[in-house]
Amino acid sequence: MIPVVRTGLQIKPDCARVVFRPFYPGNDTRVMKIMARVLSLTDSEVSELLKSVLKEFNGRHFHAEAFYLKRYEAMKGFALTDIMPSRERQLLIGAFFTNEYSLESAALFNPSMVWHPDQEGLPKGTRRFILSLRATGEGHLSSITFRSGTIDAKNQIVLDAPSRWATMPEVVPDANYEKRLFEQKLVEMKHIDLLATEVMEDLEDNFSFEQLQTSLKNIERRHRDLYVDGKQTIRGILLLAQSNYEVSFELEQQLSERIIFPHSPTETNGIEDARFVQFTEEDGSQCYYATYSAYDGRVVLPQMLQTDDFTHFKLNTLNGPEAQNKGMGLFPRRINGNYAMISRQDGENIYIMFSDNLHFWHSKELLIKPSYPWEYIQLGNCGSPIETDEGWLLLTHGVGAMRKYSIGAVLLDKDDPRKVIGRLKEPLLSPDANEREGYVPNVVYSCGGAIHNNMLILPYAMSDYASSIALVPLKELFAALKS
Repeated sequence: MIPVVRTGLQIKPDCARVVFRPFYPGNDTRVMKIMARVLSLTDSEVSELLKSVLKEFNGRHFHAEAFYLKRYEAMKGFALTDIMPSRERQLLIGAFFTNEYSLESAALFNPSMVWHPDQEGLPKGTRRFILSLRATGEGHLSSITFRSGTIDAKNQIVLDAPSRWATMPEVVPDANYEKRLFEQKLVEMKHIDLLATEVMEDLEDNFSFEQLQTSLKNIERRHRDLYVDGKQTIRGILLLAQSNYEVSFELEQQLSERIIFPHSPTETNGIEDARFVQFTEEDGSQCYYATYSAYDGRVVLPQMLQTDDFTHFKLNTLNGPEAQNKGMGLFPRRINGNYAMISRQDGENIYIMFSDNLHFWHSKELLIKPSYPWEYIQLGNCGSPIETDEGWLLLTHGVGAMRKYSIGAVLLDKDDPRKVIGRLKEPLLSPDANEREGYVPNVVYSCGGAIHNNMLILPYAMSDYASSIALVPLKELFAALKS
C-alpha cells in the first residue's frame, strides 16, 4: 500500500461570495416599463432609494457604482427620450438591471495546483502555490476561482484566507487577433469562403474586435442582398472572434478576488475543470496555460487560457479534428520540438497528441485503455503530466461500479511519452467515508498536482462539493508504479 496522507484541509464553498451579473427581466416591454417607472420618480425619491441600495450592497462588492453605471449605459436605449438623467438616477436605473450571483453556492471543487509566479520573501524550503478551483452556483453554472498558500520544508501546508470580495474582470475590447491564425481557424470551422476572404482582406496583420466589426459592416453595406449562407458566414466570424478574447483584473485585487466567469458564446453554461500548467518554452521563457471545458448547454469544447501573472488572461479556441470532448492536459514543455497533449476524445480511453501549433490538434494515438475494475467505465487524466527523473507522472481518474471515481497514476517514458513504463493496478486515492457524500457522491477528482520535497502534493475534490489536499511519498509511489 502507498502511504497516502490526507491533510484534513478543507476548502469549502462559501455562498456569501457573490458577484454582480447583468439582469434582464424577460423581454423589451418589461425593460421599458421598469425604465419608465424609475424615470417617473422625483429627485428626492431617487436619492432616498439609491441611498438605501448603496447602503445594502456597496459593502458586498468591489467598485459597485461603476457596475451600475455600465448597466445604465447598456440599457439606456430603452428610455423613451434622449434626455440624460442625473448621475444618481443613472446609478439607480443600473441597480434595477443588476443582480447578485453566488459563485460557490453549490460547490467548490476540481482543484489544479501550480507554483506561484512570486516566490520572493519566503523561508528556505518553502514555496508559494496557486490553486485554481471550479466554482459552481445556481443553474450549475461554473467559473474559475483562485486560492493561494505555502508549503514548507516539512511539507506543512498553510492556505491563505480568501478575500470577502469576488469580482469579474474587465473584458478587453481591443484584444488583438493575429490574422494568419484567425484565418486558419476559419478554415477549420469551414467558414472560409469568398465573403470571409473579402472580410479578412480589409484587415491588417493584427486587428482588434472593433476593426473586425467595422469590416463586417462594410461587407454588409456592399452586399445588401446577403443570402442565408452569407449571413451564416458573418455569424461564424463573429462567433470565432467572441470565443477568443482577453480579460484583465486590477493589480490591487487579491488573487482570491479574481473570478473568470463565462463570457463567450461557447461558455454560456460554464467554464469547467481548468487544468493549469507552468509551461517552459525552448528559449527558457515561461508562462501558464490551462486547458478547460467550455459548455454552451449542448456541446462541450476544449479551450485554452494563457497568463503570465494571473492578472491578464487570454482565452482561445482549440481547433482541429481532435480538439473535442473533455479532459485535455498539456505537457509542461515541448517534446522533440512539438507540443504534447493528453486527451480523451471518445469519453473512455486516454490518448496522446502532438502538434507544432498550440491551437491546432489533428491526430491522436491511443495510450491507455481501461484495464482494471475500478476504471472499467472510463479513464481520463487528472491534470497535466508532471516531469520527474523517473519519467512523466500522469495522474488519472477511473470510473468503476456505481459510477465511483478514483484517482490512479501512470508513468510514461521521459523521452517518448507514448510508452507506458508503469501503472498502478489499484487506485492511489478512493473516496473514504468522509468524502463520499456531496453534490455528486462517491467521487474524488483532481485537475493537477505538484512535486515538493520528494512528495506529490495532490489537491483533490470530494464528491464534487469541497476540496482537500493529500500528500504522497514519491519513493513508494514510483516503487508501486514500477512493480
